[in-house]
Amino acid sequence: MVVIMQDTNTNQKIRTIAQEILASEGLGAVSFDAIARRLERSKQAVLYWYPTKRDLLAAMFLPWLNAEMEAAEDAVSVAMNRDQAVSSFVTAIAGFHLEDLDRFRMMYLVPQTTGQKPQGRASMVTGDEVYQVTNRLYGALAGHLDGDNETARKAAVAIHSAVLGLVMMFALTNALQDPLKHSETDLIEAMIACLIGKN
Repeated sequence: MVVIMQDTNTNQKIRTIAQEILASEGLGAVSFDAIARRLERSKQAVLYWYPTKRDLLAAMFLPWLNAEMEAAEDAVSVAMNRDQAVSSFVTAIAGFHLEDLDRFRMMYLVPQTTGQKPQGRASMVTGDEVYQVTNRLYGALAGHLDGDNETARKAAVAIHSAVLGLVMMFALTNALQDPLKHSETDLIEAMIACLIGKN
């Protein structure tokens, strides 16, 4: 029983260290060697839990997705109408990701570029788990949108996708060190104006 607890603690420590490295040094610094050094264990101890970087990402993804969903739910919970809900949702999702572009890259870009499926014992994120979170994420906004449930949900998915596209532009210009002409605030406000029909 003690061995299981130690293994669980090691698993959690690996994810925590990876998140700390990501926050302090950026995506490029997240490596199994760097994690092993901070963990004060061998690289093999890290690879036991996470055979690939994508496996590690899979374990980190669901907590991040939950945090994104909670930001959306909190934002729209006080909205009195559709326009307020859309405005609050866009602002919250954009703010959540713009505050940590490396986390955004890990969530939405790295999985697309690694090209392999998670395969280790740490591949704990299932499609059902992701669906449960995204269902709440989209449901939070859809409840404030016009139309039947299916139409409102499609609109919520489209709005979320649009915000992620805007954040991707800022992530790209950040990586290229070539800022956009317009500020984050200006473009978020412009997106909201388009979405609520006040442009």
